[in-house]
Amino acid sequence: QVQLVESGGGLVQAGGSLRLSCAASRSIVRINSMGWYRQAPGKQRELVATITGNGLTNYADSVKGRFTISRENGKNTVYLQMNSLKPEDTAAYYCKLDRPFVGVTWGQGTQVTVSS
Repeated sequence: QVQLVESGGGLVQAGGSLRLSCAASRSIVRINSMGWYRQAPGKQRELVATITGNGLTNYADSVKGRFTISRENGKNTVYLQMNSLKPEDTAAYYCKLDRPFVGVTWGQGTQVTVSS
């Protein structure tokens, strides 16, 4: 069973940057997509960014131009580079892995807090 381990969250001032990492516990042969979602207190979990097995990316409108998702295939790791952070980006960020014939796996989450 694959586990996802997220890291890189923390406290940053508005305008700052953070880089989140999500590493799979073992090699993954095929994926539909990997991605990042976030959930702020009292709100539903929402998509931030995804990347398919073919490298196609998708971003929420609220993060376009500020966040970049990338994937390092050999290390089964996906990254989220977050620049120009805003207080409204404050949330728990979750990594999601979607595999054919297996389904979805979630990470445990990492907290991002942006102070004004």
